[in-house]
Amino acid sequence: MKRIIILGDGMADHKVASLGNKTLLQYARPEYMNRLARAGRTGRLVTVPEGFPPGSEVANTAILGYDLNQVYEGRGPLEAASIGYDMADDDFAIRCNIITLQDGKIITHNGGNLETEDARVLIDYLNKELADPINREEGCERVKFITGIQYRHLLVIKGGSKHIVCAPPHDHPNEPWKPLLVKAGNVASSSPADINRLTPQQTADLINRLILKSQELLAKHPYNLAKAAKGERQANSIWPWSGGYRPEMQTLMQQYPQVKTGAVISAVDLIQGIGRYAGLRIIKVPGATGLANTNYEGKAQAAIDALKQDDFVFVHVEATDEAGHDGDLELKLKAIDYLDQRLIKPIMEAIGQMDEPVRVAILPDHPTPVELRIHVNEPVPFIIWQRDIEPDDVQYYDEESCVSGGYGLLRLQEFMHVFMQH
Repeated sequence: MKRIIILGDGMADHKVASLGNKTLLQYARPEYMNRLARAGRTGRLVTVPEGFPPGSEVANTAILGYDLNQVYEGRGPLEAASIGYDMADDDFAIRCNIITLQDGKIITHNGGNLETEDARVLIDYLNKELADPINREEGCERVKFITGIQYRHLLVIKGGSKHIVCAPPHDHPNEPWKPLLVKAGNVASSSPADINRLTPQQTADLINRLILKSQELLAKHPYNLAKAAKGERQANSIWPWSGGYRPEMQTLMQQYPQVKTGAVISAVDLIQGIGRYAGLRIIKVPGATGLANTNYEGKAQAAIDALKQDDFVFVHVEATDEAGHDGDLELKLKAIDYLDQRLIKPIMEAIGQMDEPVRVAILPDHPTPVELRIHVNEPVPFIIWQRDIEPDDVQYYDEESCVSGGYGLLRLQEFMHVFMQH
């Protein structure tokens, strides 16, 4: 049996008054998701363990069956794996957004929808003007910036401590940025990985120094000067968050004997990094952007092709989450429709022609309500379908209907255990 998970990042939402007090899934009534809900079995899933932030790195790792208490090291190391940076034992890798600040506030977490080509120029500039002088001052290669995708990049600090408190920029839109600077955290217990590193306070001080200096430098860069002249949002500050050391994770093949080979399809470094540690083949689709303009058809075809050779396929679509963070109701509705019609529909049509049985799951990783613009820690609705499954009585795929689903309320790794059953 083949298995495929199709995940709409941040797709779940709250009721919206302008939609008749319906959630976006209730209002949109996505055709193929509802078909699968009627023909399959549904439920809800707790994707974030107690004490963890409701981020995509946490939720997607849990959905794939991993115990976060054993493997969690933050986004940085996962994105390092995706970029192809092989972390040394004394590296501290931390996600590094390029964001937009204005009037003392965080305006957007994405630098005005920064494109990768422009970001690469800015990252090279920061390495030359910021990282290199600090490294000469330290007498070693203490810091370096590594280009990722769009606004999502990587900061590596040699000997940095992970015991710091950072504020994810997408959780603080339109809030003053200075109170959100990095703070030293408490070290409950040290481990061998913490030996001979900077202290948490030294690490926090270094990162805050990088943030402040980046603002001075980026304000003078021709890219931002041109943006300012046009009255457009500038990519005018770095914002590091969610860092850690090199994680130790078993592959999916080691955890589930049903999986001999697998693949992950995503435009997002974070998801590719999780996939790499999970032993999955990384499929990069031309035109996959992580936004509503992503290449849905290309991702659908890549998934269909992968099902012909792999036992397990994980397809991740970021567009719904980005629209939620932007507070764009119409765009998120459109992204839900695109996911349904341009990705799920062709995949299901192809599965209908396959001789080998395929088990399909559809779910988000967490809600990103458009009226809040942040991730929230709430159970998400899910569907599991295969040709011979006994359906439950749920007729629609949405946050309320799935409360009555046959699977009830699952928690964390339980989802993957259920999905791997026949």
